[in-house]
Amino acid sequence: MTVAGLVILRQRPGTAKGVIFLTLEDETGVINVIVWRKLYERYRRAIIAGRLLRVTGRLQHEGGVTHLIAEHIEDISAMLDLLVQREGADAVAAAGANMR
Repeated sequence: MTVAGLVILRQRPGTAKGVIFLTLEDETGVINVIVWRKLYERYRRAIIAGRLLRVTGRLQHEGGVTHLIAEHIEDISAMLDLLVQREGADAVAAAGANMR
């Protein structure tokens, strides 16, 4: 399964033996992502600096809670910049239309 969302929480509890917990949010809700230590080492930069992540993994249902166990992580934060640029261009176009 692949999900994408804004990173709203990063946790690395001392008692978790190197496991990282991420919470991603999109317009439909939130999902908790578990990143094992070896995967963290591979995708460290994306996990630390990414604002918008795409995560592929497998779902785990346990005790009424669903997690995504990460297998691949991609930083797609650049897409946020494109969105801001597009909204800015739309605003400029709308302002120009209102001045006529």
